[in-house]
Amino acid sequence: MLVLSRKTGESIMIGDQIEVKVLSVDGDQVKLGIVAPKSVKVHRSEVFESIQEQNKEALATPSDVLEKLKRN
Repeated sequence: MLVLSRKTGESIMIGDQIEVKVLSVDGDQVKLGIVAPKSVKVHRSEVFESIQEQNKEALATPSDVLEKLKRN
């Protein structure tokens, strides 16, 4: 893991098109601003993990359940 120190108002670039800027720091909470192309999905890690889990569950759905859903 790359670890960088930034102050409020400073930013980092990821590639040529993604900018992550530190907007504020208040106690243990950091507010970030992210500028990225619309084609790049940006999620909080807990949301990303939830999406991944839902995708795994969907893939594990028995095919007969999917056929029943198609009929309805």
